[in-house]
Amino acid sequence: MENKKDTNRSFVIKKRIDLLRDKMKKESVDVVIMTSSDSHGSEYVADYYKVTEYFSGCTSDNVVLLITQGGAFLWTDGRYFLSASLELEGTGITLMKTGNPGVPAVEAFLNETLQEGMTLGYDGTVLRAERGSEYRQIAAKKNVSLRGDFDPAAGIWENRPKRPGNRLFFLPEKYSGESFEEKLLRVRKTLVGSISACVISKLDDIMWLFNLRGSDIAYNPVALSYCIVLKDSVKLFLQKEAIAASEEFAGKSEENLKSVEILDYDSFFEELNQLETDSMVYVDPAYCSDRMIEILSKKGIRLIPGTGPVTVLKAVKNETELRNLRECYRRDSVELTRFLYWVWANAGKEEMTEITLARKLDYMRSTIPDFLDLSFETISAYGKNAAVVHYEPKEESCAKISPRGLYLVDSGGQYLSGTTDVTRTIALGEITKDMRRDFTYVAMANLRLMNARFKFGCTGANLDMYARSILWEKGIDFNHGTGHGIGYCLNVHEGPQNISWRIRPQSPGVIFEPGMITSDEPGIYRDGEYGIRTETIVECVEDECNEFGRFLRLRPLTFVPIDLNALDLSLMDASDIRKLNEYHKEVYEKISPDIKDPEELKWLKNATREIS
Repeated sequence: MENKKDTNRSFVIKKRIDLLRDKMKKESVDVVIMTSSDSHGSEYVADYYKVTEYFSGCTSDNVVLLITQGGAFLWTDGRYFLSASLELEGTGITLMKTGNPGVPAVEAFLNETLQEGMTLGYDGTVLRAERGSEYRQIAAKKNVSLRGDFDPAAGIWENRPKRPGNRLFFLPEKYSGESFEEKLLRVRKTLVGSISACVISKLDDIMWLFNLRGSDIAYNPVALSYCIVLKDSVKLFLQKEAIAASEEFAGKSEENLKSVEILDYDSFFEELNQLETDSMVYVDPAYCSDRMIEILSKKGIRLIPGTGPVTVLKAVKNETELRNLRECYRRDSVELTRFLYWVWANAGKEEMTEITLARKLDYMRSTIPDFLDLSFETISAYGKNAAVVHYEPKEESCAKISPRGLYLVDSGGQYLSGTTDVTRTIALGEITKDMRRDFTYVAMANLRLMNARFKFGCTGANLDMYARSILWEKGIDFNHGTGHGIGYCLNVHEGPQNISWRIRPQSPGVIFEPGMITSDEPGIYRDGEYGIRTETIVECVEDECNEFGRFLRLRPLTFVPIDLNALDLSLMDASDIRKLNEYHKEVYEKISPDIKDPEELKWLKNATREIS
């Protein structure tokens, strides 16, 4: 029997789409495109911007929703295939599984759908510029009109959440390691010749540059803002509401931002029109809106597209940041290890659910000095739920924990001294032979990447093979990247570096440098059965220079045991066992001084014992 709540939900979604189609008819718009983005290309967005979720019910953070009079289609990536299929059930929206055979890309679908004389509508203030460029090319080829001022939610979304404008605060230099003036000087060194400005809409870039932090997006300490860096001036655009809510900002802005002209957030597009027409400016199409590019292009300003200079500078942490991060991850590892012991010791002895476990870990993490918030909502997944990569337990439907099978927890915190992210999977009791085999392969993949040595000049595509090759040899793969950059008291996902086998012509790989922080998170997911992921955060460091060149290596920042009880040692090479023993020796040395409970310490000693 169909769940009554699901029936009501799908009815509401259908009604909203019907209202949108009525609006499209009235305004002569034939096709509408919506994306799960804000005006800054953020990965996670404030509730105000969740227009795709409003019209589809899909909570994925990478969505394109296309509506015509005759159909509705939603694209998302492999991380969300399972969750999206459940959320779209009964809505009449077709799930388009990006990258799957036979599934056309959005652009190919548009090319087939749009016919001469039609009108394509979208909100250009939130559509990413790189998408807007693709749509313009299609429209020009097909002789289609564009409506970049079409806001699908206007007049339909009642009680829409307000655009957030929350408290701002400065990150002290003992955490940032560098003043705003020093960072500004480094950015201005890139403004050479006729390059007159750097226009920034990427929120974490702006926060990093000004040593500012905010709270406009859940789990991301950023504020809605824009910035224009010129050779002789700097303009920072902030919301009046945020400034009014920030006593600290008002009191310290003159001291910390002496040379900065602070303007209203909503005046940004007007100020863009004031830039000199014969100039060149840096813009990042992946993080700025179509509206921004349209304004600059109409003025005849020459654009330098690509990863902006601030993004590049931010990716390489300075010595203060690195020192703080090492200690931050050590303390974070202590609490996660204590949590895993508690779960192992109490599974089957007291009632637990995915949510109660998440809440316990969240509380334990909140006791760590300089804790601000979580870095994302804790993924607490038991059994088959762990096969959903970005699983989100619900109060009414979360699984109860039993003393058998596998439990996966992916979690992290925001601290003044850094941003953490870590995943461990543990056996709560008896597990199957298949679970043990897959767990072992994932552990081997994680350890091989964690110990990577490579020549300077390598990108994430080179490094990916350290982890993924063992799985590919067995005909196994996982549908997400192997590693992502991580911010410093900023976004848990940060570029430009990543670790992935995919090489995209429009986004060439970034060369790894000492000071870059990246995740190492291979996994195996069996739909309807179980999921396994082991994530260790690694720091890129110098290794040696010799007659063959300059070599770098990775070393761990995360020090949490890998469950020995879930391994099949017969599958592991001697070198893999050596790597595991060396890692566990370091885990014990790093975190045991902070484990005060005798039972916890005894468990840790056993969990990190040498194996052969």
